[in-house]
Amino acid sequence: MAERSAGRPTLEDVAAHAGISRATVSRVVNGASRVSEQTRLTVQRAVEELGYRPNQAARSLVTRRTGTLAVVLSEPGEKLFEDPFFAAVIRAAHHELSTVDAQMALLIARSPAEVERAVRFLGSGHTDGALVFTPRRGDPLPGAVRSLGIPVVFGGRPWRGGRGLDVVSVANEAGATQATRLLLSLGRKRIVTVCGPSDQAAAVDRLTGWRVAMELGPDQAAQWSEPAEFNLEGGERAMTELLRRVPDLDGVFAASDLMAVGALRALHAAGRRVPEDVAVVGFDDLPSVAQQSQPSLTTIRQDPGAQVREMVAILRERLRGNEVRPRNRMLPVELIRRESA
Repeated sequence: MAERSAGRPTLEDVAAHAGISRATVSRVVNGASRVSEQTRLTVQRAVEELGYRPNQAARSLVTRRTGTLAVVLSEPGEKLFEDPFFAAVIRAAHHELSTVDAQMALLIARSPAEVERAVRFLGSGHTDGALVFTPRRGDPLPGAVRSLGIPVVFGGRPWRGGRGLDVVSVANEAGATQATRLLLSLGRKRIVTVCGPSDQAAAVDRLTGWRVAMELGPDQAAQWSEPAEFNLEGGERAMTELLRRVPDLDGVFAASDLMAVGALRALHAAGRRVPEDVAVVGFDDLPSVAQQSQPSLTTIRQDPGAQVREMVAILRERLRGNEVRPRNRMLPVELIRRESA
C-alpha cells in the first residue's frame, strides 16, 4: 500500500491506495460512465478508507458542474410546510441528494413571479439539474424548464408536453380503483368521492379510478363527487356538501388522507358512525395522519421516498451524459387496511 501524503487526502492518494491510475480515479469520482463496475467499486472503497472529499471548486472547473440540484415545487409556500405529504417529499429529496453528495436548492414556484425567478435561477448555471413536482393545468413551469437545456425529471405527469420528458409518477388511477372496489366488496353501494382539484393530474386520475370502479355515467358521477383542495378544510367542506346531495351515502373515497380526515369530521358532525354507517378510504398513507386519525384510516399507500429515489437515479443518468430514452415510470401503490373500512 502506497504511503499517503500529509493533510487532506488527494486524488493521487486515492489512486495510489487503489493501485489504479489517477485518470481512472478521476473518471470514477466525476461520474463518468465508461468505467467497469469492479474498478468503480475499488475506487469507492479507497475513497471511503481514506476519507477523500473532492475539492468542489476544482471539480466544477473540470466538470462544469455545481454539485447542486434543485427541487422545484409548484405549490404555495404555506401549503408545503403545512401538508405532511410535501414535507415527506422534501425530506426524501434532501436525504436522496445527500447520499449522492449533492446540495439541495428548494425553489417554490406557484405565482407567475415565482415561476419567473425559478426559471431565471435554473438557467443561470447555479444548478446541474432539477426535480420538478406537482405542476398544475396551465402551469408554465414545465415548458419553461424544458427549454433551459438542463436535465429535468418530473414527479407526476405534466398536463401537456409529457412526450419526450422524464417522468416518475404513481399509479393514481389504479389506486383509486382499488380503494373503491374494497368499499364495494364490503357491501357499500352509494360510494361518493371527495376528489381533488380539477387542475391537478393526480386528482383527475384518482377521480377516474373511482368512476371506473363505480361504473357511473357523467351525470351520476358529478352528483356523487365533490372537488376540493388537498387539505382538512377542503375535505370537510366537500363531505358536508355530499351529505346534502346524497344523504344515504354509505362509502367515501377521499383523494388524500388529509381530505379523508376532514370528511371524518363532517360525518361525525352529522351523526354518522365510521365504519358502521359509512366506510372511508383515503390516499397517501401519511403516518402522522392515517395512523393518528379516529378511527385509524384505511388508505392507499404511495411512497414519496421511492419516487424521489427513482427521479434522482434518472437525473444522474442524464448528468453522466448517457444517451437514454426519456423515462416514464409509474410506481405501484398498496392498499393498507385499518379501522375506517
